Amino acid sequence: MKTILVDAVNTFVIKSEGIFQEMYKMLEKYPNRKIILTNADDEQMKNFGLDKMPYEVFTLKHNPEKTNPKFFEIMLKHFNLSVKDVIYFEHNPDAVKSAQSIGIIAFNYDKEKKDLITLKKFIDENLQE
Repeated sequence: MKTILVDAVNTFVIKSEGIFQEMYKMLEKYPNRKIILTNADDEQMKNFGLDKMPYEVFTLKHNPEKTNPKFFEIMLKHFNLSVKDVIYFEHNPDAVKSAQSIGIIAFNYDKEKKDLITLKKFIDENLQE
């Protein structure tokens, strides 16, 4: 079963609001493992509430950034996953390209539109083995 990789700030977590509840409810309908990916350092983890997430959280504290494919290589190795084991959605187009460059199926989530219908379609289409 594939793991759903979820971008943290500006996607799953909305600044000054906390967890995007509609997205959380949608993700909870999937039995798949979810891992929240962030670049937050220790202070940012607390400021954004990332230390109180309902899912595992992975950060490299900006070393390297998610725009560097090395971030995803380190993350996959950390969780003993391969690119075939995961799908990912992220608001930053450069981080999406970075993930895609190593073979991860990734979706550029529009943080302004908050289009959960299109996001759900991406997840549904790509969770199938």
